[in-house]
Amino acid sequence: SSSTQFVVGAAGESDHDLLGMAQRLRREAGLARVHYSTFDPAEGTPLQEAPPENPLRSFRLYQADFLIRDYGFGAEELLQGRERLPLTIDPKLSYARIFLLEEPVEVNRADRRDLLRIPGIGPRTVGRILDARRGGNRIRSVEDLKRLGVNTKRASDFMLVDGRKISAQMRLF
Repeated sequence: SSSTQFVVGAAGESDHDLLGMAQRLRREAGLARVHYSTFDPAEGTPLQEAPPENPLRSFRLYQADFLIRDYGFGAEELLQGRERLPLTIDPKLSYARIFLLEEPVEVNRADRRDLLRIPGIGPRTVGRILDARRGGNRIRSVEDLKRLGVNTKRASDFMLVDGRKISAQMRLF
C-alpha cells in the first residue's frame, strides 16, 4: 500500500487544502495512509525565518483523517466552511456539537453512518449495536449501551434511547 506525508504549516496551506488533497489521493491514486508532520524551521534553510507550526494542528489533522478514512466522514463535514480545524476540540466532538445536540441520534433506528457520528461510538461498537438490533434486542438503558461498548460519558448528549435522552451519570444507590 502507498502512503504520503504532508509537512503542515510550511507553505501556508489550510487544513481544507490538506484534507481535500488526502481525500483526492485516496480516491484517485489508491493511497492507503497519510502522515502529517509539524513544520519546524531548520537553520540554514530558505524557511529558517518562517514561524513553526503548532504540533496540535498535526494531531487534529490525524484525527480528522482517521474519521474520513475509517468512519466515512467528509472533509467538508468536519471543517464546516472553515479553513482550519479548531485546535481546542477534537473534530468528531466539534461535528457532534454542531449537528447532533439539537437532533440526537436514536440508537434503536439509526444506520451505521449515523451511529458512527456519535462521539464515544466506534466501528466495533456500531457492529455490536447493529447485531443486537438484528437479534431483536432493543437498547433500553445506559447499562445496555455500556455492555455494548458505548462510552456513555461522551455519547449521552448526542443520542436518544427509545426517544429519550439518557443520563450518563451512574446511580448512587
